[in-house]
Amino acid sequence: MDLMDLLKVGGSLIQGNSDDATTGLDVGDIANALGGLIGNSEGGLDLSSLVSGLGENGLGEIVGSWLGNGENASISADQITDLLGSDKISEFASNLGLSVDSAKNALADALPQVVDQATSGENSMVDELLAQVGGASGAMDMLGKMFR
Repeated sequence: MDLMDLLKVGGSLIQGNSDDATTGLDVGDIANALGGLIGNSEGGLDLSSLVSGLGENGLGEIVGSWLGNGENASISADQITDLLGSDKISEFASNLGLSVDSAKNALADALPQVVDQATSGENSMVDELLAQVGGASGAMDMLGKMFR
């Protein structure tokens, strides 16, 4: 699955969540806003920032569930702010004409599934993640720091 397909999945999740403010949004617009939020300069998903952000904010157990097999742990709207930063969330909300609260709730609903899909199955972005963090040893080092 390439990044734009993945972002469209995220867009569909946000469009279909329980917040009426997101219902009428265009999936393509949401996907573009998500790309600005969680994409990297090479046109891929910035998994290393997400993973390190979770670890730095004491949310390491959550990332393990998103990257591993099994059920994804949920993340709260406040934790989304800790992970991504209020400036990025405000920009995301502004790009879509949403309130910051609607944006945080939509991201809390969609992000675990987007990261899970990016890192599972045959066409995952795990190789990209490993390259971003210095290979398997870099990933293990990062995970070790998160779970201390």
